Amino acid sequence: MTSRQISARMLPGLVSVTFRGLPLREIVALAAQARLAGIEWGGDIHVPHGDLAGAREVARMTREAGLAVAAYGSYYEVGESESAGLSFARVIETARVLGAPLIRVWAGKRGSADTDTAYRRRVVDESRRIAGEAAGAGIGVAFEFHCGTLTDSTDSATALMAATAPAGMRCYWQPPLGWTQAERLASLNRLKPHLANLHVYHWLDSGERRPLTEGAGPWLAYLRAAAPIAAGGPRWAMLEFVRDDSPARLSDDAAVLVRLISQVESEGDAP
Repeated sequence: MTSRQISARMLPGLVSVTFRGLPLREIVALAAQARLAGIEWGGDIHVPHGDLAGAREVARMTREAGLAVAAYGSYYEVGESESAGLSFARVIETARVLGAPLIRVWAGKRGSADTDTAYRRRVVDESRRIAGEAAGAGIGVAFEFHCGTLTDSTDSATALMAATAPAGMRCYWQPPLGWTQAERLASLNRLKPHLANLHVYHWLDSGERRPLTEGAGPWLAYLRAAAPIAAGGPRWAMLEFVRDDSPARLSDDAAVLVRLISQVESEGDAP
């Protein structure tokens, strides 16, 4: 079964920053050869904010390869980037030209333990504003689940979602280093009502990147937990980083991801 035959409930993809140093065409070719279904394009290097001609060309290349644009990884820091000169309106316009249905942002740049009430309020208020602005363009917005931000713990992330989800905000999920399997699954299940997409990788707690096949068991559990109902629309599970940053390793990790998604999908179809 190829990735393009997998039910639209969950789709395998690639985060472009996995290969920050590669040309755009090579990233597209790698994703297509690995039988993935789409790409989340990064705004830090591959599709810079405001480069509409570049975004249009990337969108064309992606479509012509039979791939979808899964999201726009903007690296916009809520509560920070606007004052630093990056208008979210420019991010939205770039995502619109790219054809991205979703913009990924960071929930500030302070960890929850280092955040006071005023800073959290700033992030919440701006999140509500940008979610409304993006919705006007038919685009969603989702936080990355990441250390050093207000989504660095399950409690902080769920509190942030409670404050912003009514405005349309959602959240990604990825397995934090140093957490037990039980802690990771608990966080995923608590965030599931607000879940957008998954970033997929298998790292040791030391930060060493390992082949996804070594983490197939845990990832099967994560994908089962994250699987949306058929009416919930597609959810992307996207490979982010590979061992040694080697393009040659992508196809192996992609084959594991496609197989795991296929298994979850077949379980969901069982009577």
